[in-house]
Amino acid sequence: MPRPITRRGFLRATSSAALGLGAAPLAAIIPIPTFDLVVRGGEVIDGTGGPPWSADLGIVGDTIVALTGIAPEQGRRVLDARGRIVCPGFIDIHSHSDDSIVRYPRAQSRALQGITTEVTGNCGYSAAPLGGAAEADRRRAFSETFGLEAGWTDVASYFGELERLEPTVNQALLLGQGSLRENLIGGDDRALSKAEMEALLRSVETGLDQGAFGLSTGLEYAPGIFTPTEEIVAMARVVARRGGLYASHIRNEVATVLDAVSEAIEIGRRAGVRVEVSHLKAVGSPNWGKQEAALELIESARSSGIDVLADAYPYTAYSTTLTVLTPPWARDGGRTALLERLRDPEQSARIRDAVARTVREDPGGFSLIVISAVKSERNRELVGLHLAEIAERWSTRPVDALIRLLIEEEGNVSYVGHGMSEANVERVLAHPLVMVGSDGAAMAPEGPASTTRPHPRSYGTCARVLGLYCRERRLLDLPTAIRKMTSMPADQLSLADRGRIARGKKADLVIFDAAEVRDLATFEEPHRYPAGIPHVVVNGVVVVEDHRHTGARPGRVLRKT
Repeated sequence: MPRPITRRGFLRATSSAALGLGAAPLAAIIPIPTFDLVVRGGEVIDGTGGPPWSADLGIVGDTIVALTGIAPEQGRRVLDARGRIVCPGFIDIHSHSDDSIVRYPRAQSRALQGITTEVTGNCGYSAAPLGGAAEADRRRAFSETFGLEAGWTDVASYFGELERLEPTVNQALLLGQGSLRENLIGGDDRALSKAEMEALLRSVETGLDQGAFGLSTGLEYAPGIFTPTEEIVAMARVVARRGGLYASHIRNEVATVLDAVSEAIEIGRRAGVRVEVSHLKAVGSPNWGKQEAALELIESARSSGIDVLADAYPYTAYSTTLTVLTPPWARDGGRTALLERLRDPEQSARIRDAVARTVREDPGGFSLIVISAVKSERNRELVGLHLAEIAERWSTRPVDALIRLLIEEEGNVSYVGHGMSEANVERVLAHPLVMVGSDGAAMAPEGPASTTRPHPRSYGTCARVLGLYCRERRLLDLPTAIRKMTSMPADQLSLADRGRIARGKKADLVIFDAAEVRDLATFEEPHRYPAGIPHVVVNGVVVVEDHRHTGARPGRVLRKT
């Protein structure tokens, strides 16, 4: 006697029968996509340094799930990559977007050159944590620069702010040693007490607990310039225990550059931490001959077991703040104390003499110092002029023009320094232990950035490597250059799911034309997006299509776990 069928069993049986009868004809009429996004017909350079190979990419959600021949009807959306290179999204290992991403969450200068992940908090400065002795000054500076309020305190609340903003590109953060020290004691040149040192180390631990990837120093800047090596070693040991990264803007990039590189390596040796020498260079023509020796120091340290790499950008000019040219003693106590000394006739005379000596070597003359940004409207017309031109306008000496500009702008002056040699730029970029990092920031030709003339690296770094140094000068082949911008920085940061094209990796992708890619940003016109990068994908979402930003903001905060 047959068993009575239940209602659930009846529904299961009838639905199975319907699927069995109807699946074949329906599939023939209405194809069901397998993938959310298909990238078809491209030559894949996977980020490992290996040669190109032909494949279609199938993406579901934020992940690459297939690398094979895929029919276009299998994708809900299809990007045509025929005749183009498909590679992992570029990871900018050295970025300064941690402030500016709040004002420019679409990160146009980043996304349109193929950068899909930024590592911020470099050169000893990080947007978070924000508090303590320096809080009021830092909040005021952020408000004056971007017209916004900094709505965070610690790393966790900063990450929360970024997640609320939903940036276009992924964000990872290093803790700025200078910021941590300023939070504790301001800009004073003095040793920390035992209790202060303990508090400093707790702040490192807290920042790492909340997801920071490591620590950076800016040892040419105050208060980094006042910080003894032993203090940095103690902080770096905390970072090492968590498997983090120590990135250093070293103490000197001119006459004592070799000593400064050696200090970074020594910190790595004593702390057992992974080291990155930031924007490696030798500035000023008297020091250009030291570049090869700096690379040899890194090679030797690496061969002895110290995990050290460097990053560099593809330009013969750097960019920084004008206060860096003043002597360290003048910066003791912070910006307010510096301005008081600049206004004091006796101290100002000492500062002028020191600045004149410095500029002779870094970058090599006042005509090589081009003003890129000022605080006030009164001096806006000086942006784009070098100090010798400004001195002529003001009928004064260049060093006096520099001091006057610092006073009138309350120390808020940035400049581009044309101080490196092309031969050294090529030597460093080609070195196997050097990654590409822009040292730039998220911006766009609107808002506060539009009144500045920034270094073109913010817009052009990646395209310049691919166009000028790969295609035109043949300094690097494409797989090697792409590795320096993808898997090398991913490994440096321990980002296991980015930096390579493979099944299971996050779908951060750049699609570019190897014959057309080039940077268009120049020192005279820096707010220009590159050519030859038509499509960019972040976490499976198309953020650049046909060379235009789509407005999509799928970027994520990346936390070290």
